[in-house]
Amino acid sequence: MPLSIAPALKPGLAFALALMAGTATADTLYFSAIPDEDETRLIERFSAVADYLEGELGVDVQFVPVKSYGASVTAFRNDQIQLAWFGGLTGVQARLMVPDARAIAQGKEDPIFVSYFIANADTGLEPSDSFPEDARGMSFTFGAKTSTSGRLMPEYWIRRETGEAPETFFDKVGFSGDHSQTLRLVASGAWDIGALNFAVYDKAVAEGAAETDTARVIWQTPPYPDYNWTIRGDVDARFGEGFADKVQAALIAMDDPDLLAAFPREAFIPAQNADFQPIEDTAKELGLIE
Repeated sequence: MPLSIAPALKPGLAFALALMAGTATADTLYFSAIPDEDETRLIERFSAVADYLEGELGVDVQFVPVKSYGASVTAFRNDQIQLAWFGGLTGVQARLMVPDARAIAQGKEDPIFVSYFIANADTGLEPSDSFPEDARGMSFTFGAKTSTSGRLMPEYWIRRETGEAPETFFDKVGFSGDHSQTLRLVASGAWDIGALNFAVYDKAVAEGAAETDTARVIWQTPPYPDYNWTIRGDVDARFGEGFADKVQAALIAMDDPDLLAAFPREAFIPAQNADFQPIEDTAKELGLIE
């Protein structure tokens, strides 16, 4: 079954042939990211990151946009990408599929990540430190089905706070596909309430996005670990001994404010697989992974 991958930023015949063969070329590091925003913004965010890594690592680096969260995991499993900016759940899924794959870095904010519950102003729901019980019977949208901050943790806390499945507590439940779309749909009134990545919402506020006038934060989840850079376990064999550590060092050393703002993160810090055990445990509890 063909993988849904958009053209790379530096397309070429060699890359196309590599995808057809199911593997990447040995002299290029391919990386991707979960599509938590629309593709245009993803390309803007990660083209400069590819240039930075290329300069630090001394190898060709290409960013490969993908069409879905699942496609990012599949590309990692199939060795079409060797490095990825995953969410907590997609990172767990990818590492379970690839021997010796490891998380190497995370944002400074990621060990204490939160999801916002936002509501259209016409619902009358107000911000509170307590779960919004008055949301019962309204419509609710998650983000992508395998998003940590847009689905996994919001669903966990809905069940924890109400004792009910989202489909029981709310009148209607859907999936927007990404955080930016959740914000747009709640702002327009297409859905009464939604859950999304706090960083996406805060960035929209900082940019003066009109959507934040009608889609307001009413509650936030307790903190949990989320986004991470994960690398395949066989990159040292391909690029040279110590290459994975070199990639980790380059990510942690990233201090250009413009590059960091693209994530957005204050800085990157070291990460390891064990940091995301709570995500794996929660996903198993909800039946999202075995």
